[in-house]
Amino acid sequence: MSDDVVPDEPELPPRLAKAMAAKEATLDAARSVAVARQHARGRWTARQRIAALFDPETFVEYGQLAQPQIRSLGDAPADGLVMGVGLVDGVSVCAFSYDFTVMGGSQSPTNHRKVDRMMEVAERNRWPVIFWSEGAGARATELFYDSGTATTFIQLARLSGLVPIVTILSGPSFAGQANIAGTSDVVIATKDSTLGLSGPPLVRSATGEDLTPEELGPVSMHERVGTIELVVDDETAALQTARRYLSYFTDVATPPPPVAVDQAPLRTMVPENPRRAYDVRKIVEILADEGSVLELRPRFGRCLSTSLCRVEGRPIGVLANNPMFGAGAIDAEGSAKFSRHVELCNAYDLPLLFLCDTPGFMIGTAAEKTALVRHSARTLVALSAADVPILTVILRKAYGLGYYAMGSDALDPDLYVGWPTAEFGGMGLEGAVNIVFRDELEAAPDDTTRREIQDRRVAEWKERNTGLEFARSFLLDDIVDPAETRDLIARLLATLPPPRQRETRKHPIDPW
Repeated sequence: MSDDVVPDEPELPPRLAKAMAAKEATLDAARSVAVARQHARGRWTARQRIAALFDPETFVEYGQLAQPQIRSLGDAPADGLVMGVGLVDGVSVCAFSYDFTVMGGSQSPTNHRKVDRMMEVAERNRWPVIFWSEGAGARATELFYDSGTATTFIQLARLSGLVPIVTILSGPSFAGQANIAGTSDVVIATKDSTLGLSGPPLVRSATGEDLTPEELGPVSMHERVGTIELVVDDETAALQTARRYLSYFTDVATPPPPVAVDQAPLRTMVPENPRRAYDVRKIVEILADEGSVLELRPRFGRCLSTSLCRVEGRPIGVLANNPMFGAGAIDAEGSAKFSRHVELCNAYDLPLLFLCDTPGFMIGTAAEKTALVRHSARTLVALSAADVPILTVILRKAYGLGYYAMGSDALDPDLYVGWPTAEFGGMGLEGAVNIVFRDELEAAPDDTTRREIQDRRVAEWKERNTGLEFARSFLLDDIVDPAETRDLIARLLATLPPPRQRETRKHPIDPW
């Protein structure tokens, strides 16, 4: 035989050829019309999403040949769900991507069984889970198939707090898909996505409202009310954000090198005048490794900023009062945001850093109408269950029950320090002076004298309740130079023991 003659490929046995042809028929290359239709909508296909998520040549697919239980419905590649396990930045991750090109990404008896099977394996092996969710819930044509009840949703709830769960929204996500999002630790959505527990057809049938998906469940609304943690421009950004989120809870193969920015600006960022506001998120950005801050729910509960970040490469959770909104007083939304962030970080053993500057919980009739009594108590319940290290920095105001929750000495923090601007009080000092010295103030002959008395008494109380005086009485561990705070946090984190190995979860994470 000549050296340049290539021998023919041996013919595959008939059954093998048939099986391989069936698998190839599920791939995008064999479905050009469906792929073009999805691309025309500005969306990736399910397989493109999976390919972009995983490290090359690591994905292992489960259920590629699955078909609807009712075969008369016709061909449905992978029954509308591509799923499996692989490596993401060197870490094992389980992923599910509903396929909108197959019967609208609907959930069926078969693909529910696929999800149930995959989640059993994920639970056994403690794999983080990512859902790329696009679809409108149950497949109406298979609603009455006698196959028992899917365990998908209860299994997902049982994974809460055991492994990180991420949902990425790109396109419409209603009914069952929305329920998956609601059970996840974090929801990342593209700007043009839509979300709702009931889709437009059901709403129209039940209420008579004729709404488009965009009218029923726009991302802008869900971001504002706290359903969605993060909104991004497109699917590329969603994927990058999901990878970044997982990196705080897993040992990625190549973690980013820690880079510190100039800390000197911290010395002047907190005004000494307690009535002056500032954006606490700028402080978080400076304290953290450069580029490592991921703020969650930034447009919900804005009195409080909750974020994940790194300090010298160590991941931590941050809770910081933001005086830009309500002077940093914690309202009902802020309480819900607070509680969930504590639960999230505690479930996965991330230390908590509190940056306190609050006049307390919100007051007034509007606040009471939000059931703040209950919501504020949730912060304490979440803290009582937390066993991760707590590091507290008092930036300025530390007043009332809000301060109590924001890493106070009652929680026995591992680090408890203040900046020179720190001041303490059981309530706002002006309010306390008005109560304690009421008789003296009422006896003042005129408003000018009354104001002079009030200013003098407030100044006296402030002097007794400064961070410096608290440190002298050893009611604080220390007063620190703001520019040296990052270094102090990094050194304390380096002394902490590693988290104990767990076989079971500590607790689920409250969906709210």
